[in-house]
Amino acid sequence: MREGLVIGFHAVTFLQYAFAVFYDYTYTIVPHDVKSVHNAYGGKFKFLTFWDAILQTMFFLICFLNDLFGTNAVNPKKSSFTRKLKDYFYASLGFPVAMFVGVTFWVLMFVDRELVLPKALDPYFPWWLNHLMHTMIMVTTMLEMIFVPRQYPKRSRSLGILVSFMLTYLVWIHVIYYKSGVWVYPVMDVLTLPLRIVFFAVLLTFCVILYFVGETLNNIIWGKKYIAVTKSVEPDLKT
Repeated sequence: MREGLVIGFHAVTFLQYAFAVFYDYTYTIVPHDVKSVHNAYGGKFKFLTFWDAILQTMFFLICFLNDLFGTNAVNPKKSSFTRKLKDYFYASLGFPVAMFVGVTFWVLMFVDRELVLPKALDPYFPWWLNHLMHTMIMVTTMLEMIFVPRQYPKRSRSLGILVSFMLTYLVWIHVIYYKSGVWVYPVMDVLTLPLRIVFFAVLLTFCVILYFVGETLNNIIWGKKYIAVTKSVEPDLKT
């Protein structure tokens, strides 16, 4: 029963993000006179939200394939390729990037929505798509944390993947500015160069903190079960 629910959760979540990526790429076309940044160099790939939607689509596809061909055991004797890939993906990108996108978006929306999602975009970017890409990403990544066990990889490797990914995106938005003369996010227009550097440093630090939040939550939820399973398969050395 539980296994079937997990498979259904992964399948539905994969399909919802695949649809979100398809719909956003195909149908959310913003006229140049409404917001020029949407038609600038890079297209939809300017936005971290779009990158993350693609990441979540890939991740939940891997989860679904692991349900079918791998294992979701707490402490498998031999991890399949899909299980190892799933665990690495979740630890290094799946959890921290999803939470980073969701939290930073809604914090900035609370401060001033014009900094991230101007009202002028409402007719072109539907509310349900907004919640799929900025709210549900946090919900589904937390449900994944609760429903399915994982073994966190070495910090040096997974943190290296996360930091490399975020630095790549940071370089990318500067390439876009160099090519088009516009910042991807309006908040950057109101920051001086020193404040922009501080802003980027704070965001990168926050993203790293989210990695440790994910690791801590995983230990809280699955740590005792992992220890119990490990002890149950260890030989009793006293006998």
